[in-house]
Amino acid sequence: MSHFQENFVAQSAAVRVRFGAGVRHSIADEVRALGCSRALILSTPQQADTAREFADLCGPLAVGIYTDATMHTPVAISDHAAAYAVELVADCVVAVGGGSTTGLGKAIAYRTDLPQIVIPTTYAGSEATPILGQTENGRKTTLTSPKVQPEVILYDAELVRTLPVGMTVTSALNAMAHAAEGLYAQNRSPMSTLMAVEGLQAFKDALPKVIANPDDLTARGETLYGAWLCGTVLGQVGMALHHKLCHTLGGSFDLPHAETHAIILAHAMAYNAVAVPELLEPVSRIFGGPSAGLAIYNFAAAMKAPLALRDLGLKETDLDRAADLATQNPYWNPRPIERPALRQLLQAAWAGDAPAA
Repeated sequence: MSHFQENFVAQSAAVRVRFGAGVRHSIADEVRALGCSRALILSTPQQADTAREFADLCGPLAVGIYTDATMHTPVAISDHAAAYAVELVADCVVAVGGGSTTGLGKAIAYRTDLPQIVIPTTYAGSEATPILGQTENGRKTTLTSPKVQPEVILYDAELVRTLPVGMTVTSALNAMAHAAEGLYAQNRSPMSTLMAVEGLQAFKDALPKVIANPDDLTARGETLYGAWLCGTVLGQVGMALHHKLCHTLGGSFDLPHAETHAIILAHAMAYNAVAVPELLEPVSRIFGGPSAGLAIYNFAAAMKAPLALRDLGLKETDLDRAADLATQNPYWNPRPIERPALRQLLQAAWAGDAPAA
């Protein structure tokens, strides 16, 4: 069936994307291709050794390393990192890691307009978007700007080969959420829908293979392919209920990013399938199930993903506040954001119950 729409707008950013096991060894060439010679390497504290490896690969093109990238991109850290980049007279940033490091690179670029090279080590997909989420005073907000769109992305399957299986699963579901929400986005296009369907299919095909054999570089490469497609979808369309809930839970309750996405996705799909079942039909078709919500929930359970917000440390007494926050300044959504229904959604997600069909 064609995904034709009578009216739509499609847009794409000028991003250089390279896939291949071992492609990270070309990092110095990519820095030079940008016309740069003073790269600041970014990572989380946990990936400091990887940052040093990239500094070595860049050789004299690396002028410094910053290893304080933090989940949910706190504004204070971003300000400090941007000031450090200016102090070093850096002319580009090289972000190596998952969403935390990619977010820091974007935050620096937003403040300084430096070009970015991103080398993902998870499946977050945020490297493919012009969207920056930042946290300050317990609130996570997002902005969209061409200044935060990375110029170069290098997808190296060898860098995700050692990603633990649990993180692999939650990171994959995080990426899948971008595509799933893209299917019903207000500003979707045939192109974004095609990429969303292909990205979801790539994860459906490859993720079980990665779990069975984490060293399977072909399967790892296909999951990175899925992450790129899903992230590109997010860069072209608006976010809705799923992302609003995850930003609320992450920014206000400090829940881990990927795990929260993994749990909320099935429930957000079930909530919106009431309004747009035909748009979410690809989800139930790809993953097999009577509805999009149950299809995702059963797939997540089969992949041994976390299913309950209470297991992430959220208290049941926090649910009312979460529902209040999530209904403030809501994102556009195909189904009206109704607090009683939203509170019921959060209760099911907190308990780990299957969403209503």
